[in-house]
Amino acid sequence: MSDYRSASVQDARVAPSAPGSRMARRAAGSPPPPPDDRPTRGHRGDGGGGGQGKMRVLAWVSIAATTVMVAGALTGYTVYRDAFGNITQKSVKEDIINPRPRDTGALNVLLVGSDTRAGKGNAKYGQQLARTADAGGKRTDTIIVMHISPNRDKARLISFPRDSMVQIPKCKNETTKAEMPPRRDMINSAYNSGGIACTISTIETLTQIRINHFVEVDFSGFKNIVDALGGIEICLKSGVNDRASHLVLPPGKSLLNGEKALGYVRLRHYGDGSDIQRIKRQQIFLSKVIAKATSSELLTDIGKLTGFIKAAAGSVTMDPELANDTQQLIDIATSAKELTAGGVQLTTIPWLPDPQDPNRVIWKEPDASALWASIISDTELPDPAPSASASTKPKVTPKPEQVKVQVLNGTTTPGKARLVADELAKQGFNVVGVGNYQAADGASLPASEIHYAKGAATGADYAAVLSGAVLPKPAPSAGKVTATNPQPYTSGTTGTAAGAGGKGAPVIQLVVGSDFKSVKVTKLPDSVNNSTITAADQKNVCT
Repeated sequence: MSDYRSASVQDARVAPSAPGSRMARRAAGSPPPPPDDRPTRGHRGDGGGGGQGKMRVLAWVSIAATTVMVAGALTGYTVYRDAFGNITQKSVKEDIINPRPRDTGALNVLLVGSDTRAGKGNAKYGQQLARTADAGGKRTDTIIVMHISPNRDKARLISFPRDSMVQIPKCKNETTKAEMPPRRDMINSAYNSGGIACTISTIETLTQIRINHFVEVDFSGFKNIVDALGGIEICLKSGVNDRASHLVLPPGKSLLNGEKALGYVRLRHYGDGSDIQRIKRQQIFLSKVIAKATSSELLTDIGKLTGFIKAAAGSVTMDPELANDTQQLIDIATSAKELTAGGVQLTTIPWLPDPQDPNRVIWKEPDASALWASIISDTELPDPAPSASASTKPKVTPKPEQVKVQVLNGTTTPGKARLVADELAKQGFNVVGVGNYQAADGASLPASEIHYAKGAATGADYAAVLSGAVLPKPAPSAGKVTATNPQPYTSGTTGTAAGAGGKGAPVIQLVVGSDFKSVKVTKLPDSVNNSTITAADQKNVCT
């Protein structure tokens, strides 16, 4: 991905129905989601028996619980220092052999649920995999990236469908350390052969999102965490009697202990049976875990809190940089607590059936790229708010659609103004014109600039909105520049049409320099929004 990734994000008109829903499938005439019980295929085959396939787990709950396990730090870290020492540590930095994306200041944690049967308490969920664990007998059917904003006040958990067909980059084999060549394969095969290092490298290569840390949890860890929370209450629209997961539950509300919760997250034959519906059901369950793990009831009960932290810390594996970094743990805990009321967003990557194999999926483009761009462009802390008496107090606070923008290409790269104009239009800005800006020496302008007319009383206010929407963030200045070859802008995007809105507003100039990276993505496609739920809204939802 180039620095200006958003230029490659094309416009898409998407149906309002959520991907994978029955309504969406009928409307699009597409095949149903891939079935849950996959045919035997290479290393991912079920060994001839349906039992192994039924054992696969999307361990959303166990993973999510680890992201809030450090809530004890909010009430005094030193009290729980010993408990944090129980975290298993594993360093994988030396095994990541591909170029890594830049760090943006956000906190991106890869959360992986391992279905290994190795270790105490895991073997009973599949003896065959327990015996072959040392030979690569582990998989991850749960891959989540938890993104926490640089200000630690917003979070989005992105679920990667397990059967996504993607390009796996070159990786080291986890056991032999031999280099494996790139290949097209299911995303969870990266973990099977190359472990967490290959999974990190695969996600970074595909999305250009820098993964700062990772957390792994297995079956036993999941159960311990749920039990330490005193169980999780769910609500079912209809009863469950599923022999495969050994789960029997009535309609309505039930309090699940660790063993029953494990059966619940393994549940396949419920609802329409689709993997996408199951992910959504697990996301709702996850939201209840987040709420309970950060509730005042837990945080004010020293006994319960200590037990929870000990269980959680002893149930996970982390990179040493995270396990030993008190501030990072506190950042995660603080974000989880603060966001319980405001809402953690849980998103499934928009997807389509793979044209080469209807039992697999591919990511819907350009929608998935827009999601990645929104994560990558979430880079800056907000400016401190000026005091009411400050002379910098805005005269107006315009919305993007009220800001008229003329985009000028200050570089020697043809077409740059049009690319940036299209991205601004997608984010709602009223782009009115494009053109060029010729520097005196004929070279590219090294840094982007924003200008407004000296006589515009509110020019600085409108310019500030534009400045906050691009990376890097130019400081606006009074006094416009002379454009060469100026032309009206005709929008071909789903953003605000050229010429709409902003009546009476000054025209703000954006001169694109060599340092320009991207337009910040805040407006996401319908397919992303429709595959997102907010944790705070799931309290009384029955699945």
